[in-house]
Order: sequence, then structure tokens, then C-alpha cells
Amino acid sequence: MSRKFFLVSLITLFLVSQLVFSQDAQSALELKIPVFNSVAYFAAEDTSIPQSIRNNEFYLESVRLTKLAQDTFEYGDYDASSGFAEEAIRYAQLSDEYVANQLISEAKRLLDWADSNNIAERYSNDYNQSKNYYETSVLARVNEDWAGAIDAAIKSIEILAAYETTSLPSQYAVRTWSSVRDCLWNIAGYSWVYGEPERWRELYEANKSKLPNPDNPNLIEPGTIIDIPSIRGEVRRGMWQPGRNYGGL
Repeated sequence: MSRKFFLVSLITLFLVSQLVFSQDAQSALELKIPVFNSVAYFAAEDTSIPQSIRNNEFYLESVRLTKLAQDTFEYGDYDASSGFAEEAIRYAQLSDEYVANQLISEAKRLLDWADSNNIAERYSNDYNQSKNYYETSVLARVNEDWAGAIDAAIKSIEILAAYETTSLPSQYAVRTWSSVRDCLWNIAGYSWVYGEPERWRELYEANKSKLPNPDNPNLIEPGTIIDIPSIRGEVRRGMWQPGRNYGGL
């Protein structure tokens, strides 16, 4: 992923080499403002991070303190400017830590979701890659490498988020036996239903009242809208659409 990190300029203080002061005044002036080589990176332009996480309270405070550092420097209160700048750096680092923790938690949630939806078995390469990025982000957090933790967590999230947004259907309109051989056994065997024909009873129990004879699971009428219960915590919503790639369980 191409990440654009916005470099938050906490303070860049230049000591002007030529000041228009008298020699006595210049010797009496002692500039105590340190040049800050430490800068914090914040994903302010990365739209893959929710705005509520990007614009957190620590980041907003670092922006406020940076403004105070700049204002007091221009006013000539160098001690105050130095203090504000140091606090701005501290809050920017807290912001990076906060963002990393939030993204790592989201990556873990998606991995747990993938486990419950059998993603590891069906899409092992993507699942393992996402898990590796997650573990990298956790290790980076241990080492307080917030930029590394953020980057790896985002990559982990992006891989599995694509699967979560493609939900399976929760309903299906029965088609004719002559066209597709629809019966509860065959319907349960569709990859986007259960992928296991022997789970036809799940459909039967959920749709008994819709059958012409509730005691006869073999008799279903074309056009009947049957409900497809979730059996492994998989996300289901909406009517099955012909031609759509659902991926299955």
C-alpha cells in the first residue's frame, strides 16, 4: 500500500546568524531554544485510518502546543517556546501510540472474525499474510516503533477487510427442479450457503412454516423465499443475486 504520512512539523527553529543588534546587546542575548531533531509521523492523510482515530485528543493537543511554541518563539519568549515544543513532541508520540493500539485492536478483531468464518482454510495465503503483518505490528509496538506498528497493522486490516465487506446472502428464492435441481439438499450444498449438502436440516428447521407440508422437507415450491441461518458466525445479509461471486464458506 502506498502510504502518505504527513510530517507534523512540531517546531523548526533557526538561529539567525546575522542579528541587527549592537555588540553589547548581542553578547547579552542567549538563545536557549534547542533545535529539535526528533519529529513524529502521523497518518493525517491516510484515509485507510478512520478520522476519529487520526484526529484523536493527543494529536489535537500536539497541534495546539506546536502553535503555542511558534507564537512564543516569535514573541521572543524562548524558554516558554522550548517547553511548548517539548510537550508538542510528547503528545505527538502519544498520538502515534494511540493510533497504533487502535489499529492493532482492529486487526485482531478481523483475525478473530476470519477464524470464525473459516477464512484461514479457504484463503490461506491472504489469511497468513494478514496474520504475519499483525504479528509484525505487535512486535513493533513492543519496541515502541509506532510508525512500523501503524504501517503493519494497516496492511493486516486491508487484507481481511475485503472479505468482511463481502457478506453472504441471508435469503434465497427457490428455483425449479427442472432448471437447477433445487431441493434442500442441493441448496445447502451451494458454496454461498453451507457448502455441505448434509446440512440441509439447518435450512429445513429454519423454513418449516414456509413449506406446503411442514412435515415433508422434500416438497418445496419454486419462488419460496427461504432464510439461510448463520452457522459459524458468518456475516449474512440480503437476497442471493445470480452471477455475484460470494466466495462461499
